[in-house]
Amino acid sequence: MRIFRTRSLSKEACVRGAIRVNGSAAKPSASVKSGDRVTVKIRGSLKELEVIQTLEKRVGPALAANYYIDHSPASAQNEPTVSFNPVAKRERGSGRPTKRDRRHIDRLRGS
Repeated sequence: MRIFRTRSLSKEACVRGAIRVNGSAAKPSASVKSGDRVTVKIRGSLKELEVIQTLEKRVGPALAANYYIDHSPASAQNEPTVSFNPVAKRERGSGRPTKRDRRHIDRLRGS
């Protein structure tokens, strides 16, 4: 199944435990077959997908969507996921942040 943009992102999600196949945690090398239920946590939302048919080759996201059924709750499908993480902007070439700058950045992030 193609859920993530790259293989490395999908591997990281497996290692984090964000992907489950038929209720059990999936390893990066886990195989899926027709009828399997895949649960994925992406940016705070939960997607529940059922595999219709497996793919032999990697295809684009538009074609990959034809090979699974999305059983996610209606609120998760229609609701856009927006997450706000404040980012400290610095001028290019200004060097490393000073101790004072790091304190300001930490305050901005809320830690």
